[in-house]
Amino acid sequence: MIFHPIAEIPVDPARGLVHAHGWQSWTPTTALPVGGRGFQPVQQVMQTMRYRPGLPAPADGFQGEGLLAVAPDPDGPVRLFAARDGLATVPSIRARLVGDQMVITADRPDEVVEKTFPGPLDVALGAWADGFAAEAGTGPLRRPPTVWCSWYHYYEDVTEADVLENLRAVGEHDLPVDVVQIDDGWEAEIGDWLTPSGRFSSIPETAARIHAEGRRAGLWLSPFLVGARSEVARRHPEWLVGDAGHNWNQDLYGLDVTHPGAAAYLREVFQTLRGWGFDYFKLDFLYAGALAGPRHSGASPIAAYREGLALVREAAGPEPYLLGSGAPILPSAGLVDAMRVSPDIAAAYDAGTGDLSDPSQQAAALSTTGRSWQHGRLWVNDPDCLIVRPAVQRREEWTATVERFGGLRATSDRIADLDDWGLETTRRVLSSVPPATPFTP
Repeated sequence: MIFHPIAEIPVDPARGLVHAHGWQSWTPTTALPVGGRGFQPVQQVMQTMRYRPGLPAPADGFQGEGLLAVAPDPDGPVRLFAARDGLATVPSIRARLVGDQMVITADRPDEVVEKTFPGPLDVALGAWADGFAAEAGTGPLRRPPTVWCSWYHYYEDVTEADVLENLRAVGEHDLPVDVVQIDDGWEAEIGDWLTPSGRFSSIPETAARIHAEGRRAGLWLSPFLVGARSEVARRHPEWLVGDAGHNWNQDLYGLDVTHPGAAAYLREVFQTLRGWGFDYFKLDFLYAGALAGPRHSGASPIAAYREGLALVREAAGPEPYLLGSGAPILPSAGLVDAMRVSPDIAAAYDAGTGDLSDPSQQAAALSTTGRSWQHGRLWVNDPDCLIVRPAVQRREEWTATVERFGGLRATSDRIADLDDWGLETTRRVLSSVPPATPFTP
């Protein structure tokens, strides 16, 4: 890949800042000193799964995907370089400190527009986002529901009994939960979204039980991801595109939503899930929809991704609340209600791996803060779930981050494991959902 020069910006090497925006939800993103370097994966497979596939960052300097901003002085004007479109084409933009100059380059310089905004950096990014949101047609943002999510206690081992236990506990403790959301583990295989696992006797019946308690039913799925063990992969290899990495002890592929058969299947999935009683969907691993590879229609990866996400929105209907995660950020604008803006939370503060795309409180807090300017403009920001059981390290700090920067309020503890502080904190956080208006630094 050849990067072409765009600009040279005089900076204060000791005080200047750069914001190189990451490709997708889990790519670490924040403001850093101009003399530092950007984030990179430790494991090569994570270049595909958490960074931008096929476009690794340089060994020195920074790489933003469709957006890079330089504040030569923290209190002065900000020079911002962004994709001309962002929904269809997302150029990679690099910045490297040479003496007292930030040298800016891009792989597709004709697709980059430079603008100057008043500082500080977060204010400038918010001003840019106002314009981008208008062009993307994000429209009025809906108030998000409050959520209990099964993932961060049960993970893939969640059962019907686990969901019903917490459904009862939410009611017994009078917690203000609107949606009870079943996460990964309900499906037989990744990609086989109409075949439940043996841990649930009936997904529609579980949804009905949730409704009977006066709550909405939510469901996790990764609509553009297909596991090698799935029936979809076995029966329809012509629907597969690209290399989506490795997880669940199997190779992963993208779903070519431009193939008529795959599109029909995806439409059937969401119409069926709506019929089962679900109206909140956590759409995960969405990066798989934008993988490189030949598609049935010949569409570019980003165009195919937009087409697939629009199909999901249309098939689900206007009422369900859609949360994106692991999603290419700029190309998702206008198609989801809320967006995960960080890597996964975890009980441990530091993952200990050296990669801030790995699950940890440190990683989740860094990008939640670094992307706060997106809230109320592009979507409702999801910082990831509140977890406050006693086993969670520095739980007071994570609570403060969620309360300060979180738009979507979700909890993911087993309710029975909460102590008095955790229970009262969960109640307080779920009772104070902020408006879906632009975040003010």
